Amino acid sequence: MTIYEKLSKIQQRFKSKKSRFNSFGKYNFRSAEDILEATKPFLKELNCAIIISEDLLEGTNDLPIIESTATLYDDKGMSISACALVGVDLKQKGMQKPQQFGSASSYGKKYALGNLFLIDDTQDSDATNDHGKKSNVVSKIKEAAKPNITADQMNKAKEYIGAGGDVKAIKTKYKLTAVQEKELNGQKADTAKTS
Repeated sequence: MTIYEKLSKIQQRFKSKKSRFNSFGKYNFRSAEDILEATKPFLKELNCAIIISEDLLEGTNDLPIIESTATLYDDKGMSISACALVGVDLKQKGMQKPQQFGSASSYGKKYALGNLFLIDDTQDSDATNDHGKKSNVVSKIKEAAKPNITADQMNKAKEYIGAGGDVKAIKTKYKLTAVQEKELNGQKADTAKTS
């Protein structure tokens, strides 16, 4: 049996209870530990093992990002992995830094395992609950993942603006400094005057 067939077997037969209860949000949820506990019978049956690794990625100053990778290994030396990215909310009140990183780490492991085993958490309140506050962590992660605009791309952006394009469209693709954004807005104003 290949590693893919073994993974498929786990994905099809996997069941994990939501054994944890969030008293603040009043809902049940499953943790990474619950998922790992539920996979143990499959790992033994299929001669497999799971290893979870984490890397701290460069994010913004106030939002470090943890990349969690869950890897399934078989007895033939084959492996298959799935990842999850989670921002570390350093402004979360009532938590010290180790707790903030620990909380993000737990979520990352859970979602990496969920990605590997195709666990659908769309009906899980833990997947959508903002614990009483609106979080912009996802938008910060997306912003941090954008590349800085190069000089060549900046020239193309100016041509795009000159042809009637919008600065907002460029900002969805690239990080712009305040000076670059001002320059593109100036280009837009100049184009509007001449048309």
